[in-house]
Amino acid sequence: MVANNTGPKINQEKNTVKVMIYLYCHQKHHTSKNQLCDECNDLLQYAMQRLTMCRFGESKTTCELCLKHCYRKDYKQLIKEVMRYSGPRMMIYHPIMAIKHLNKNLKTILKRFVEKRFSNAKKS
Repeated sequence: MVANNTGPKINQEKNTVKVMIYLYCHQKHHTSKNQLCDECNDLLQYAMQRLTMCRFGESKTTCELCLKHCYRKDYKQLIKEVMRYSGPRMMIYHPIMAIKHLNKNLKTILKRFVEKRFSNAKKS
């Protein structure tokens, strides 16, 4: 099945990933603010493609909490490095975006906790 996710939640996720990659590349690879090195540009294109084709669509969690990791091993390692570096710095450079991202994570964690708790209660 071919997905073409262009809804507001996917677009917000795309924007967050894009900002994180730009922040990482600018500070680590010393590129100008509006440019990416070839490696980071390749990662950005790959991430946008993966988000567009995401099987979960608008009900998608953040990639960190996703049940099905869809990145190839090499890209997965690279995006982890980008997120480890950019994640904490997002609170400085893009605090509203960072808070929205953290809120989305928190909602997912709470939802999974409640689902697990009620499924265990039904079994007892």
